[in-house]
Amino acid sequence: MTFVIVLVGWIFSLCLHEFSHALVAYFGGDTTVREKGYLTFNRLKYTHPLYSLLLPLLFLLLGGIGLPGGAVYIETWRLRSSRWLSAVSLAGPLSNMLLGAILAVILRLSPVTSGGVWPGLAFLALLQITAALLNLIPLPPFDGYGVIEPYLNREVRLKMAATRGALVWIVFLVLWYVPFVNDLFWKLVFLIANGLGIPLTLAGLGLQLFQFWRR
Repeated sequence: MTFVIVLVGWIFSLCLHEFSHALVAYFGGDTTVREKGYLTFNRLKYTHPLYSLLLPLLFLLLGGIGLPGGAVYIETWRLRSSRWLSAVSLAGPLSNMLLGAILAVILRLSPVTSGGVWPGLAFLALLQITAALLNLIPLPPFDGYGVIEPYLNREVRLKMAATRGALVWIVFLVLWYVPFVNDLFWKLVFLIANGLGIPLTLAGLGLQLFQFWRR
């Protein structure tokens, strides 16, 4: 049950993440997102072989970390200003944080036990926090870089674009194998989760139940 809840919930959150990008882009001037089908919750519209399938699945299965990896192709030249460019990038991580907050409220207002749907929902809420923080990293291809990119000079943007494919793997390796970075990341995750009221013990149980092959 927990595996299904987390998997289905994660697919929904991925669609919400990409829908949020597209919706802000639509209001910012790129109305082509409607014709492309991005203003839907059709999972197939957001699929990219590497960023939608391989990386999110790898992060989730190995470390219990949520990484939204869909791909919406925004025609950025249609957006009305640099602020809209930043807003489009920021919309995705904010949607994860909002969903995590909503799940936290549900958990606080419900008669939560260690059985049933609750461990899965608690773990899913924690995943939203990890997804938001990961996506706010100010390096390409993460959304955090999209927030600041419009304000960088052309030379810096070109250099960053040249390393775009390698940086995601570097971030992945640093996050897993550099203890200081790993500890800092999880301290931020737990700090935000505690602030929202997500029961961490229950989320930990949800992770264990989700990764049933490790038991």
